Amino acid sequence: MFTVRRWWDRFGSRIFVVGLVLSSAWFVRQTQGAIISELYRWVARPFEVSSNLEEKLTDARVLELEQQLAEVESQNQKLQALLGYVESQKQEAIVAPVVGRSAAHWWGQITLGRGSNDGIKPGDIVMGTGGLIGRIQSTTPSSSRVLLVSDPTSKVGVALSRSREMGFMQGESAEKSTVQFFEKIPDIREGDAVVTSPVSQLFPPGLPVGKVEAIDLDKSPAPEATIKLNAPVAELEWVAIHPFKAKE
Repeated sequence: MFTVRRWWDRFGSRIFVVGLVLSSAWFVRQTQGAIISELYRWVARPFEVSSNLEEKLTDARVLELEQQLAEVESQNQKLQALLGYVESQKQEAIVAPVVGRSAAHWWGQITLGRGSNDGIKPGDIVMGTGGLIGRIQSTTPSSSRVLLVSDPTSKVGVALSRSREMGFMQGESAEKSTVQFFEKIPDIREGDAVVTSPVSQLFPPGLPVGKVEAIDLDKSPAPEATIKLNAPVAELEWVAIHPFKAKE
């Protein structure tokens, strides 16, 4: 009995470990290693989450930079187009960004990021790529408010380049305006170019405004034409301001 006890004290722990190993091996074989696989997943899950989060953040940052680049390129193209227009004019102009536009007056007014400190005055003419946009209504030292030609309260004396027929144009709160002619039967055609009138009190003559899109000779009290404005009034981001003193 004493010999068996000594033998167990000496080799019992080893037999227990061997038995445990053999039992574990048998269990793993029977379960085809499922428990080890689950254990590995449990241990590795925090690292996987961290890796996925880092990958998502990287993708989001790349997307952000791509969109910023696209916006810069778009702004650059619009500014280059406007600068090309300014260079083609004989009169000097002040280039200004559009910094404000309310939903209630989207087609009526815009706010510019330059003002009286830059030499801008009420009555100055505002142009964009394509033609006339409006005139300066008021200024502060660092900003200006523009009354657009598309505003229903705006009235502009205009003429047809081809026939010299004259009338006044009124805004329609859209990229289109209407012109009422002074003559009962005006010489007008679809596609005729419309410019500011030589007798206008508020604008210099000959500024491009738009083209005749539709004609209604039966309109009362005077014949009327629908004009599609040249300048993209709905998408203004940069404008050119020309000094002008209204005729007395």
